[in-house]
Amino acid sequence: MKIEVKVPSVGESVNTAEIESWERQSGDFVKKGDILVILETDKASMEVPAEQGGLLTVVKNKGETVSVDEVIAFIDTSSQQNVQEEVRSTSATPALKEALSPAVRRLVETKKLDPSQIEGTGKGGRLTKEDILTALNEKTQAKKLDQSVSSSEPLSPQLDRAGFLQKGQRLEPMTRLRRVTAEKLVQSQNNTATLSTFNEVDLSRIIEIRKNYQEDFIKKYGHKLGFMSFFVKSVISALKEYPKINAFIEGENIIYNDHQHIGIAVSTEKGLVVPVLFYAETLNLAQIEKKIIEYRDKALSRKLTPDDLLGGTFTISNGGVFGSLLSTPILNPPQSGILGMHKIEERPVVWNGKIEIRPMMYLTLSYDHRIVDGRESVGFLIKVKEGLEEPARLLIDL
Repeated sequence: MKIEVKVPSVGESVNTAEIESWERQSGDFVKKGDILVILETDKASMEVPAEQGGLLTVVKNKGETVSVDEVIAFIDTSSQQNVQEEVRSTSATPALKEALSPAVRRLVETKKLDPSQIEGTGKGGRLTKEDILTALNEKTQAKKLDQSVSSSEPLSPQLDRAGFLQKGQRLEPMTRLRRVTAEKLVQSQNNTATLSTFNEVDLSRIIEIRKNYQEDFIKKYGHKLGFMSFFVKSVISALKEYPKINAFIEGENIIYNDHQHIGIAVSTEKGLVVPVLFYAETLNLAQIEKKIIEYRDKALSRKLTPDDLLGGTFTISNGGVFGSLLSTPILNPPQSGILGMHKIEERPVVWNGKIEIRPMMYLTLSYDHRIVDGRESVGFLIKVKEGLEEPARLLIDL
């Protein structure tokens, strides 16, 4: 019996996806639960597993754009006995190949490569698909370069007449997510009047709170109390006082949001994604931290859906996790504001008339000057600063 492999629903407002890669190929025997294909939408990547075991036949190629419910492959479930034979034969391969994932093993065998001669960049030094493709590309380019040199025809600075890259260069098409992100960033720069304002915040009291209550917090909630929940709470308080920063322009009108849906920028190997804490004003510190952990795990395992990423009214970006001391984040359209967090660094500051060493962080607010004035932007950032330096204000809504 043949069953259809269809493009699953990828979000309420998303109707198409691009085939990023096939993890199994036509002719492969797959087991139930094996990842067959990775689809990429404008917002995120998602894995499609096999619902049944059997012989796979692929009918849509890598790079093709497909629609929700469109058939992209078939699985012949009558071949499940052969699946077991395939598994047994695989287990008999040399020990080095047993460490290889199905996609990597298939590439190694098809291209007749020696995996011991390729440096692995995966966890524990394991070979990844990218390692194999890089090795193949370098091998191909080196061969073409040698042929060109032997023919005594000179190379141009970039490409030779055959159109291949020089040795040491490699071509990598942009992923759909990267292309869409690039387009939106350029659109943001071209269609908004973006300005930035800066301030700094003393995080001594938040650090003290985390130190004093971390153990009890973990016992009660099962996860740590981080910094981000305090920033979210401070931002919510500031957005209530300065609602234009939580609004956006639609034509000649301003659309105000009565709720605070806070996007948290998360960096993945495929690019930046911004999952949203919906109705963040209703969440306490523990709920915010739990939701952020869930989103982080979903992002790393490619389980985010477009519905997780749409509808944000304001964004927080933490460049500090990468060591950034100061930056000017780009607006996430159609939002009118984005807060940039940075590295916590001990610096000498004047405190109560004395010079003290304090854990300081620079804050940046990038905003759309078409809707937000300087007074509002500066006031907003000061309000965020007050909430972070005096967390008790957040508890009594001051």
